[in-house]
Amino acid sequence: MAESTSAIANLSIIQSMVLGIVQGLTEFLPISSTAHIKVVPVALGWGDPGVAFTAFIQLGSILSILWYFWGDLSQVVMGTLRAIKTSNYDSTDFRIGLGILVGTVPIVIGGLVLKVLVPNFDESPLRSMAAIAFASIVMSLLLAWAEYQGKRKRTYEDLGTRDGMLMGLAQTLALMPGVSRSGSTLTAGLLMGMHRPAAARFSFLLGIPAITLAGVVGLKDLVDVGFEGTSIAALIAGFITATISSYLAIAWLLNFLKTHSTWVFVWYRLGFGVIILGSIWMGLIDNR
Repeated sequence: MAESTSAIANLSIIQSMVLGIVQGLTEFLPISSTAHIKVVPVALGWGDPGVAFTAFIQLGSILSILWYFWGDLSQVVMGTLRAIKTSNYDSTDFRIGLGILVGTVPIVIGGLVLKVLVPNFDESPLRSMAAIAFASIVMSLLLAWAEYQGKRKRTYEDLGTRDGMLMGLAQTLALMPGVSRSGSTLTAGLLMGMHRPAAARFSFLLGIPAITLAGVVGLKDLVDVGFEGTSIAALIAGFITATISSYLAIAWLLNFLKTHSTWVFVWYRLGFGVIILGSIWMGLIDNR
């Protein structure tokens, strides 16, 4: 019987650190961390590190986003409580807070449905290299459309519950490896007329509950496999590099989008998908 990809690959400290960097840099850029954390080690001959390992180092990304947006989160939470107390339901903090809350519901429901309908998702064709490649190509085209069509008139202060729900629905697409949570929500934000930095900022805040829940579920998977394969030291090394690189990626993207478009990510994702399909066709990598 083939070993489940939920088991952790036997990674060295250096390999784990490299994958931590890959996780951190791709978690918050609109290029799909799930795709890269599978494709990169397979391309390097290390094998699929497994969903459990991925979820563990993703905890580093959770720590980094909480670290970076702690001030924003505190303001939204306290502002929401204050708005409820004073019945000021038109305040920006209340609208943003409620938007995050309702926007998290779709991916929670979608995740539960996926668990029930595809119990062995780790080994599903949806996690195959070809599926990841097609998802990357499709999302590159959607982001290009959003970049071309987006009016970019709405600021962060203009956002509310409806935006949270629509971006939350877009976020559920990230359950499919290769889509990218930040990519799908950023695309939705641009199509809803948001400025690029506003769409990215709200995308990050909206992603905090979803990323945290995914990390908790993944940690349970990690405990279930008994920390097999990769050593504790390697896991910690991957966690640390994921935390640092995630923080740097968040700061860089928010600053980048103030003066640049998303076309660099469109072309990157298109090329990424095409290279994977070409590698499969030439037999350089297996489609699994």
